[in-house]
Amino acid sequence: MTKEGKTRGKRKIFVLDTSVILYDHNAFQNFQEHDVAVPIQVLEELDNMKNGNDTRNFEARSFIRLIDEFSKNNLISHWLPLNGINKGHFKIVVDKKTDTDAEEIFGDDKVDHRILNAALSLQHENPDKKVILVSKDICLRLKAKSLDLHAEDYETGKIKNLDELYTGKAIVNKVPDTVLTQFSKSGTLSAEELELGNFQNNHFYILHGKRKSVPAFYNGESGQLEEVIEQPVFNISPRNMEQSFAIHALLNPNIKLVSIQGNAGTGKTLLALASALEQRKDFRQIFVTRPIIPLSNKDIGFLPGDVKSKIDPYMAPIWDNLKFIKDQFSEDEKMQAKLDEMVANDKIAISPLAFIRGRTLTKIFFIVDEAQNLTPHEVKTIISRAGENTKIVFTGDIYQIDTPYLDAESNGLSYLIDKAKNHPLYAHITLQKGERSELANLANDLL
Repeated sequence: MTKEGKTRGKRKIFVLDTSVILYDHNAFQNFQEHDVAVPIQVLEELDNMKNGNDTRNFEARSFIRLIDEFSKNNLISHWLPLNGINKGHFKIVVDKKTDTDAEEIFGDDKVDHRILNAALSLQHENPDKKVILVSKDICLRLKAKSLDLHAEDYETGKIKNLDELYTGKAIVNKVPDTVLTQFSKSGTLSAEELELGNFQNNHFYILHGKRKSVPAFYNGESGQLEEVIEQPVFNISPRNMEQSFAIHALLNPNIKLVSIQGNAGTGKTLLALASALEQRKDFRQIFVTRPIIPLSNKDIGFLPGDVKSKIDPYMAPIWDNLKFIKDQFSEDEKMQAKLDEMVANDKIAISPLAFIRGRTLTKIFFIVDEAQNLTPHEVKTIISRAGENTKIVFTGDIYQIDTPYLDAESNGLSYLIDKAKNHPLYAHITLQKGERSELANLANDLL
């Protein structure tokens, strides 16, 4: 829901552009008592996008079906009441020319300018109502505002305060050394002994005493703090406490959903892949996937070659991580051959997200890399496909987004971290210390 949609007062008309519907096909239902209009050009753009397996194709098809079901035998060129109590009305609008003509000002080469004209004509016809264009396209919003038309981003699924986004870890200072010594001996500690108030499910803590620090994990089921022991996974050893936390969550059989957030070089994908291989006997298959972000807005169909040669450039970072793990067994030819065999037999499947759609995720260790390039709805769809004994891991950097119309506040990874925290099946850790190289750290810290 938009900020404007939350305020009561006179009724408003929200005009949705294509980018909003491709982000959330159900967006038109999320404006409380206010009216919602969709320009007819949006239907044309959605019609051009209905074929294919990308998220935007699914969203386009879903919206078209919803509107067909909603309209039934009615004409949608007239205001129709939306389903539900305290809901407004909905209609499809055409662009009528008014005193302010967006096509005359910006040119007639873009559908966006006809969408602007549709909103302007609504404003002209409804002087008693506030008309607001809702778009994920920043430039279109700026064009609207330059024509005295209110415009704003679509707020549903947005994180309100990124500075307070859940990190999965906390520091506890001034813990008595006697308590830490006892904790290290027994491996567990009653939560009441620290008197910290409410503990969060599957949360990590760094307990600082005068002489030493002990990493801990709060088990919500037992109500106990458990010591986090540093352990390697598939010959990959954690290089800092945060990585130890990540490995702990990845290996914990009671945690079925894990997210790891961090900038480049913090080891997100490597730790997830190594942990999956460490537990390979517990899962039928290991899927590693990432969304394909087309170069210059061209789909992979524009690239030369067969499917494998088209997608390999996109999946190269995952293959690089697998090669790095394989290199840890340089003196163990048997294990290297085993890894090659796992790839050949599809025990490890590395494939773009669109190619995995429709498959049942049962007894699978499922890693979704670059999850910040997914919408909240897409993340929800992936999780809802999980079958029995499946573990899903999302990794990514919320500040490194390659998809138009998504940002650090509105992407699926941020949404998941904010909404899933404190759930007994979920754990999250934010990695901050880069471990790629001194040179890579220089780029992250200084440039």
